[in-house]
Amino acid sequence: MQSTSNVYAESDRLRAEEDSSSGRQKIIKFSNVSKKFVLHHQRPRSFQEALVSLFGRRDISRRPADMPRNETFWALRNVNFGIREGEAVGIIGANGSGKSTTLKMISRILYPTSGVVSVRGRISALLELGAGFHSDLTGRENIYLNGSLLGFSRKQMDGKYAQILDFSELERFIDTPVKHYSSGMYMRLGFAVAISMEPDILITDEVLAVGDEDFQRKCLSKISEFKRAGKTIIFVSHALEAVRGLCSRALWLEDGNLKADGPAGEVVDRYLAYSNEKQRARLAREASAAHPSVPASTPGPAPDSAANGATPAEAAQAPPPHEQAEDRRLGPPPIGAANRWGTQEAQITGVYFLDAEGKQSGLFVTGDRLIIRIAYVAHERIEQPTFGLALYRQGVIQVNGPNNKFARRPIPFIQGNGYVDYIVPKLPLLEGNYDVSVSLYDQALITCFDFHDHWYHFEVQPRLGGERYGIVEFESTWTHTAQKYNPDGSKASVPQAFGSDHEQLADAQLATVTAALAGEELSAAAEANVELDLARNREQEEATRPHAGIGI
Repeated sequence: MQSTSNVYAESDRLRAEEDSSSGRQKIIKFSNVSKKFVLHHQRPRSFQEALVSLFGRRDISRRPADMPRNETFWALRNVNFGIREGEAVGIIGANGSGKSTTLKMISRILYPTSGVVSVRGRISALLELGAGFHSDLTGRENIYLNGSLLGFSRKQMDGKYAQILDFSELERFIDTPVKHYSSGMYMRLGFAVAISMEPDILITDEVLAVGDEDFQRKCLSKISEFKRAGKTIIFVSHALEAVRGLCSRALWLEDGNLKADGPAGEVVDRYLAYSNEKQRARLAREASAAHPSVPASTPGPAPDSAANGATPAEAAQAPPPHEQAEDRRLGPPPIGAANRWGTQEAQITGVYFLDAEGKQSGLFVTGDRLIIRIAYVAHERIEQPTFGLALYRQGVIQVNGPNNKFARRPIPFIQGNGYVDYIVPKLPLLEGNYDVSVSLYDQALITCFDFHDHWYHFEVQPRLGGERYGIVEFESTWTHTAQKYNPDGSKASVPQAFGSDHEQLADAQLATVTAALAGEELSAAAEANVELDLARNREQEEATRPHAGIGI
């Protein structure tokens, strides 16, 4: 490990670097920074064990023979980035990716194994619950202890005390030893102390997650206030929407490497896409392990598939027999269970979620094609049965409740084995976990043959660049009309639409201009259209131009 003096030997030179366009200095810089830890798989618990280990003896009950005594772990590898004064930067990544190690090196709690770290300015860091607190001291005593550690005098802390107490909302418990505090109370006191120190750099590491909803909003509002004041903020969180909304830039760490550095929205989207793909692969592996052999087709007709628009590939893809299912997504609940009822003349034998390729999946993205396949066996001939389902978000909010009767897709009869498909060409559901109930009734919806309540489930992940709030995404467009004034004082409506008609007009005009630039001849009609468009634009600009004495 490098000495502290060597690690920061180049600090003065690195601190002087400036962005020529903005003039803001880089107050934090990592240059080829790596950090190594040694993981000890076996530590002696007594002097006797330490002495025995000197002679090469090992305790076989505690460590496998092929496991090394020590292992090298690189928390960071050749990481390079700079943070300028006034930036709000989020750091995202999976657990163990190196986020906390990065913050601890910025705070100079840890030092790099190699590379150079440069930091300029007063830092206030909230890295973990209880950091800097003595458990036997009261909240009041810990406030003054933290202040003294940061170089503030007793008189200075007297001036800050009321502000800290007011923000933390811990007046009743301030003279109680902090060892009796809950995790939320720890966070309240720690954050209140951190923001009161007037830092140049504010660092938070996921501790806000333990606070209640009201105090989290209060903290995020205070962080936004720091941002407006031009302070530098480094925000580590798994709450990606908070990173997207609070930070202008984000760093994505993965296995100790800097995988992405750029605008917060773009980096968050890339990280979500990566996480979605990892989860999709994991679910595929789990499904493969649970079902090593899946038949290529299901005997019996698929009465409703063609009627609902299924492709031949989808109709040919068959559900596996439910006897192979090892999780509730693929197998029905047992007869007699609390969430299954019905007369059982016909039974639902399985429910399967298929993607656009007809493959089973428990993970979909907003806008994907979704097929919910309901397999059945009818022990006797049943005329005009009604298959239905219900979707619930988080198991509580019912999203819909379709059935083939309401959809006017009658099934003449069922007997023996078969399945029906409920097909959603473009899934409108937004991010969340969804439970599915399925049912099989008679034509009058009076006799229930089989009902599986809240038994099946799938997950929806957000589409990159799509909507993020609510439950569903509607097919829609936006238009804008700016109201201004005519020279006579009357209002003039100027439509500015973003719909498909305007996009087609823009595309046609662009094609015309492109052809002209390419040296191609324009037809007389095309030339006339261009001239007409230019004239209309001039008239519109003249009509909406402000005139003396007329308000806009």
